[in-house]
Amino acid sequence: MRNQTPTPTVLMLACPASGHINPMMNLALKLSHNGFQVIFVTTDFAHNRIKSIMVDPLDSNTIQFASLPDGLSPDDDRTDMAKLTVSITNTMPSMFEKLIEDIHMKGDDRIICVVADVVFGWGIQVACKMGIKGALLWTASAATLAMADNISMLMDKGVIDSNGRAITKNIQLSPTMPAMDTELFFWLNINDSETEKTLFHCFEHFSQFLDLTDWWLCNTTYELEPAVLSFIPKTLPIGPLLSNSNNNTNQNSRSLAQFYEEDFSCINWLDQQPHCSVLYVAFGSMALFDQNQFTQIALGLELTNRPFLWVVREDYNRSIRMTYPNEFQGKKGKIVAWAPQQKVLSHPAIACFVSHCGWNSSMEGLSNGVPFLCWPYFSDQHYDKHFICNDLKVGLGFDKDENGLVSSKEIKLKVDKLLNDVKIRSRSLQIKEKLMSNIAEGGGSSENLKRFVMWLKEQVF
Repeated sequence: MRNQTPTPTVLMLACPASGHINPMMNLALKLSHNGFQVIFVTTDFAHNRIKSIMVDPLDSNTIQFASLPDGLSPDDDRTDMAKLTVSITNTMPSMFEKLIEDIHMKGDDRIICVVADVVFGWGIQVACKMGIKGALLWTASAATLAMADNISMLMDKGVIDSNGRAITKNIQLSPTMPAMDTELFFWLNINDSETEKTLFHCFEHFSQFLDLTDWWLCNTTYELEPAVLSFIPKTLPIGPLLSNSNNNTNQNSRSLAQFYEEDFSCINWLDQQPHCSVLYVAFGSMALFDQNQFTQIALGLELTNRPFLWVVREDYNRSIRMTYPNEFQGKKGKIVAWAPQQKVLSHPAIACFVSHCGWNSSMEGLSNGVPFLCWPYFSDQHYDKHFICNDLKVGLGFDKDENGLVSSKEIKLKVDKLLNDVKIRSRSLQIKEKLMSNIAEGGGSSENLKRFVMWLKEQVF
């Protein structure tokens, strides 16, 4: 029998990338814990991948999954960001509108709000067309949101050209913000000029979506980015959006919405290691290295003579099978295909995080007081590295040699330098305290989320 009173529902629209889906799912769980029914929408490809990994089913009474085709064929390369973005933009908005119509036609759920990843800002456009309120979530730093929101100004001032390429070297977005190297603009670091141009023109239209809602949610805190958040005061910091903050204290519970199956044997292994001794090495879901660089990483870890936990994805060798050098024994370390990262970073055995510096990983590392060795791969990760090393001063970067490689000796050098710097460790722990106090009861991010929840509840009546 159909429900006489439709359930107030929040429809969440997530970009199909691990660094976007994870914080979006953690926000979905927070809304669920505040009494809302949530329908979590992403692409068919991402949805099927998540379902194949998921062990612990979501509570079907509060969170449901739905998915839409991305417009590509099953054999298409979804790591081609430009192709995927264009296809999604051309095909998904109309299907998203039909999904909403179908949900309302069934009569069991009444959508009171669409929360869309800013990258899928067209979802807010669809919501507005259908008379539904909307909110946007920016899953990266507030600084990169400021970059995206000021693209028109940057072009008008001659900082970038019509394709987003830098004309001047530095820019100061506001008098209270430090000067920024234009080479750190996130659309300039995709490693392919045509892809950079295509994605830039997509970002160029973001401001029209931002103007459709008063709710710009961001996975950050005021203490981390005070000058930026003062520059874009409409942004509401609700970070860090962490899986462990959702009342989940079971060390063996699986993270939700993962693209890879987590190997929990690494937690048992960490339990056997000395306090603050292990190098955690993980480069996210997209970074790839060639055989030469892979070899140097392996030899570098060996050279440190320290215990290490190294994540080497099973899809790492998409075209060429990566092989470990003969000299690599790996006796002090453990290698897994994917790790429960938040649980790893919160483990007392972890000494530092060798990271690609995706914002989601950055927030997880910072929230656990772990110093960084920064190795960005693309996009906003280069800005995040600068932020971690130069602004927060809780990490170091690697220098490449004449062959463009980070050598094994460089890896050992920076590991030793980082772990011998007590000031970096001290600053890391201070940042952890500030971030965790934000999501505690009465903290800034906690109170901001309450504001959003109260507004959502007002939409019910």
